Amino acid sequence: MTQTIYALSSGAGPAGVAVIRLSGPDAAQALLGITGRSTLPAPRRASPATLQGPVSGERIDDGLILWFPAPRSYTGEDVAELHIHGGPAVIAAALGALGGVAGLRMAEPGEFTRRAFLNGRMDLTAAEGIADLIAAETDAQRRQALRQAEGELARLYDGWREQLIRTLAHYEAYIDFPDEEIPDAVLSRIDHDISSLVDKISQHIDDKRRGERLRAGLEIAIVGPPNAGKSSLLNRLARRDAAIVSETAGTTRDVIEVAMDLGGYPVILADTAGLRAAEGSIEEEGVRRARQRAETAELRILVLDAGSPASVAGVSDLIGPSTLIALNKCDLAPPAIRIETSSLGVFPISAATGEGIGTFLDGLEAAVRERIGLAGRPVITRARHREALEQCLAALGRVQAAVLPELAAEDLRLAARALGRITGRVDVDDLLDVIFRDFCIGK
Repeated sequence: MTQTIYALSSGAGPAGVAVIRLSGPDAAQALLGITGRSTLPAPRRASPATLQGPVSGERIDDGLILWFPAPRSYTGEDVAELHIHGGPAVIAAALGALGGVAGLRMAEPGEFTRRAFLNGRMDLTAAEGIADLIAAETDAQRRQALRQAEGELARLYDGWREQLIRTLAHYEAYIDFPDEEIPDAVLSRIDHDISSLVDKISQHIDDKRRGERLRAGLEIAIVGPPNAGKSSLLNRLARRDAAIVSETAGTTRDVIEVAMDLGGYPVILADTAGLRAAEGSIEEEGVRRARQRAETAELRILVLDAGSPASVAGVSDLIGPSTLIALNKCDLAPPAIRIETSSLGVFPISAATGEGIGTFLDGLEAAVRERIGLAGRPVITRARHREALEQCLAALGRVQAAVLPELAAEDLRLAARALGRITGRVDVDDLLDVIFRDFCIGK
């Protein structure tokens, strides 16, 4: 039998208001017990109530209660909410009172949303969108998560799956009635539909991992020769002293990372060791890590001393279509470097005074937006989606090469099953613990 669960669904406080949520068959009885009422409030309307210990009768707090009868609730079960003052003592007393009610237990992380999925209130991609919405730190992450939570990905994948099932029906009809030939027009239509779907899925996969990068944050490496001002630029962009700045060349030995919101997009800035012929094993390791980060980052900021043409030596191989060049220290001398390359732009700046930083930020934001900006069409947001889509695509490739209708039908089933696993329509019991374990308690 399904147990009734409860948990604090708002922040731990202190705060003006805290929300405690209950879900399950005993939610109504628990709500009556903790309020001392004899009748439930009107559904989906806030009602004033005094909370009390169901056993002791001791007054806990005055607040509001809401009642959401099944199935029109978040979880699809009977749900109740207690809106109380958000002081730690009030929250602890309310949770303690609920803990003394028979049949109730504390919810596990993500259990409310897991029940919503199991009761058909949402698909897995919507549940993941809710998790991303809770974790969103930038506006772009919020917008992507909201689109997914509202079913954008589910509608796309369910539409493709339904198309595969319709095609499968034609093959199964031929298998069941082998004496009846499939008309040429139908065969042509089947071939066209499969080819069209292969193209659509291939384009969807070939998205440069835009959605996944937006969830995790775009990696940007700040590289360049020693004493060019890399750490000063990092501090200027982060608006705090994240890295030690010194006149001594080679102060930075390891990679220093700073996560920040850049124009609504999440980025991870990495300050690296100065690139030069290393002196000693420690500096050699720092240079190796700097080179490695420069190669793996989605964007590079190459910081050069504007007054020293020699600063380009040894780092010119880092200039390319994913590189922004910052000619630093332009407040000390006019830029003496002339660079004719295919880089994303050359920006005279002063990390010390802030000169040119605004223009540089505009260029950096434009480069970030180009790589992880929200597109008009849905994007893949998780590795498991991509894996399932690749399995679907492989199965469709086998359908196109099949010489027997029985083989084509089996691969169509596998393709449809792969899409169904993304939304949770089929065969996902082994995935549920993994998907919901990172949710917060109370959601």
